[in-house]
Amino acid sequence: MTKVAALPDLARPGGGLLATLFRFQSLFGLVLVFIAAVVYSPSKNGELVFLDSGNLFNVVRSMSEIGILAVGMTLVILIGGIDLSVGSVLGLASVGVAVLLTENDLGLVPAVALVLAIGLGFGLLQGFAITSFGIQAFIVTLAGMQIARGLARIWSGGQGVSITYGEGPGQAPETFSLLGERTFNGLVPIPALIFLVVAALAVVLLRVSAFSRHIYAIGGNEKAARLSGVPVKRVKIIVFGLCGLLAALAGIVHAGQLNFGGPNDGAMYELDAIAAVVIGGTSLMGGRGSVVGTVAGALLVGVLRNILGLNNVDSNVQLLVIGLVIVLAAGLQRLRPASVS
Repeated sequence: MTKVAALPDLARPGGGLLATLFRFQSLFGLVLVFIAAVVYSPSKNGELVFLDSGNLFNVVRSMSEIGILAVGMTLVILIGGIDLSVGSVLGLASVGVAVLLTENDLGLVPAVALVLAIGLGFGLLQGFAITSFGIQAFIVTLAGMQIARGLARIWSGGQGVSITYGEGPGQAPETFSLLGERTFNGLVPIPALIFLVVAALAVVLLRVSAFSRHIYAIGGNEKAARLSGVPVKRVKIIVFGLCGLLAALAGIVHAGQLNFGGPNDGAMYELDAIAAVVIGGTSLMGGRGSVVGTVAGALLVGVLRNILGLNNVDSNVQLLVIGLVIVLAAGLQRLRPASVS
């Protein structure tokens, strides 16, 4: 009886090992996967390939687009929603920026601003439809996924758009090519920096703003939040708008890395983003989770894919392993005490 009675004390926030393990499950998971990657890393010239600085930054670069999407997805899931359109919006944005820069000869700043505005507007419209018509987010964003993909194909004529650089007609400014480069003596990929800056801004948003309290309140109990005076409709619309904005940013980064914008780009990226959020410890029911956990979840997936690839593990087996990790993370969420935030 004494042990059973002591369990809630351990589960209280800040109240013991169990609470700590649940609250930082994604960080602990990332550390364990990282250690396993070091142990099973192949060697080259007596050095571990996995620990090579170039390889480690490649892990972050490879997850930068998914990570940016996952940050926006975290905000949506925290209010108890879901956004299945982010992959298609990424494709729309990649096509849009490629067409505007090469076919419409628009300047870099106007082109990027217009594409970001399109992503923001798309998300705001979805949020408006969800809150005004009472349609579930799953249905609205499923339709949004199809609409964004269709718009991308119409805008590009169904073809991919290559980006070449120069000062002549049909060429993009050289500055845009920096998205495929590295900084700090050629070590840190620019997309990785963008991802980390976006994540840092989101962490600040969720820790110091009144808006963040509204997000968690809506996810925890929407009816109670509304009765408490929280502008539920407005907050939801803004959150979906931010998610669309970040999806467009990820599309711009995508086009800059590949020097190409394709109408089919970003397919299934929404599932990878959701996976990063779930592995990061955010509850799909809303009200619990953090951007820090999502970043750790995205990096965990990146490290897993990297070490499995370095060991020439079949890509189908890689999907199986990552799927099992998602199920494990979701299972831990079910076991998580309600008192652990």
